[in-house]
Amino acid sequence: MIGITKLYCGTATTGDALRYGRRSKDLPTNLLQYSLDKKPIVVWNSTRRCNLKCIHCYADSDNKPYPNELTFDEAQTMIRDLGAFGAPVLLFSGGEPLIREDMYEHAALAKSLGIRPVISTNGTLITEKAAQRIKDIDFGYVGISLDGIGERNDFFRGKTGAFEAAMRGFDNCVAVGQKCGLRLTLTQHNYKELNGIFDFIEEHKIPRACFYHLVYTGRGSAMTDDDLTHEESRKAVDLIIDHTADFHRRGLEVDILTVDNHCDGPYLYMRMLRECSPRAAEALQLLQWNGGNSSGIGIADVDNEGNVHADQFWWHHSFGNVRKRPFSEIWMDTSDPLMAGLKNRKPLLTGRCAKCKWLDICNANFRVRALAIHNDPWAPDPACYLTDEEIGI
Repeated sequence: MIGITKLYCGTATTGDALRYGRRSKDLPTNLLQYSLDKKPIVVWNSTRRCNLKCIHCYADSDNKPYPNELTFDEAQTMIRDLGAFGAPVLLFSGGEPLIREDMYEHAALAKSLGIRPVISTNGTLITEKAAQRIKDIDFGYVGISLDGIGERNDFFRGKTGAFEAAMRGFDNCVAVGQKCGLRLTLTQHNYKELNGIFDFIEEHKIPRACFYHLVYTGRGSAMTDDDLTHEESRKAVDLIIDHTADFHRRGLEVDILTVDNHCDGPYLYMRMLRECSPRAAEALQLLQWNGGNSSGIGIADVDNEGNVHADQFWWHHSFGNVRKRPFSEIWMDTSDPLMAGLKNRKPLLTGRCAKCKWLDICNANFRVRALAIHNDPWAPDPACYLTDEEIGI
């Protein structure tokens, strides 16, 4: 996760992170990426069922019951272990997490244990009543996925009317004062509409937007031809930076981030150097503290059946199940070669990633993309759009 507004516009500084001691349990959510201890943010796919059928869904979800999902008591046991372990955030995901009726009780328990609950949702089920319950429990954030305006979003979601329903979800959150934001995955289908997306963000006073790069898992594994080319990725990131700077100049408080491609960090830093930005050195320090890709380190996933994964895109590889062992034990056990490798990956890397001068601030990007394309988790990430010259080869 690369905080474009924080880094490029200076809305976060090294002093902000140092003031809290850079400990996960003490840092506010917006600074967690700069923590020193990297206690994992845990994504919990609380149910696999979903009322939509998105073309890029990593969970390959559908609107049907899925057997063997964690029971209420099993989920409560897991959350208590997460609290004792010091997980700073529990992200309720799916499928569609609002389909799970006991989600609110689990979120309340997490909150009582010092874990900040957040939601990743398609937004279509956020009624006025649901928005008020979310606000009453004090969810830190509600991320609502939109991958275009109107029919473009409905194409992604596989359902006519999904856009209008998601917009009602946004409006209902705003009406009760619940912090929310937009989540968009960049593909060939929508990246040319980015100017309109930023107009939409401004028009609807959306305070946060995360632009995700495509990861080739689940139904997304069939979309490699729909991904941006390297040149298109560069253009898209430049456009995102340009709009972020424009918002900042005009005094619009919108936090813009890019996600799932950590070469965005050095790309942003090199642009700041070309522009002789007085903030370049501090941005580099924050990127070094961020540490790049955190799969198996600072991000974890527990799927609907309790299997623990390196992140939400690694469902094909489980390190264990919380029904049999606590998450805290599974996460710290490096007897699995993949877990050991992700936690100390640099000696295992091959190709461009092994030689890259930005390795300390990228951490070799997404290993699951390398696995999907090269059948090797330590091969170069095919989505890295930096040239050999830019990475020091």
